Amino acid sequence: MAKQIKNSKLLKGIAAVLKELRDVKNVSQEEVYNDTNIHVGRIETAKANPTVSTLAALCKYFGISLSDFYKRVEEL
Repeated sequence: MAKQIKNSKLLKGIAAVLKELRDVKNVSQEEVYNDTNIHVGRIETAKANPTVSTLAALCKYFGISLSDFYKRVEEL
């Protein structure tokens, strides 16, 4: 099995955008977990390397397209 690639800068950008989206929606990490079954705490600390499917589910939850999400990450 190939070793997973980790891009720290990208993961930190994803973490920042997710936290911002969560703050705008005014929900806690626990509320996101209860609603989506996704533990965003590890993603928001850039410790986890989320799959595209996980990010797509979070984008749907926050009402943002995956492309807009990635644009925001790239703008950081």
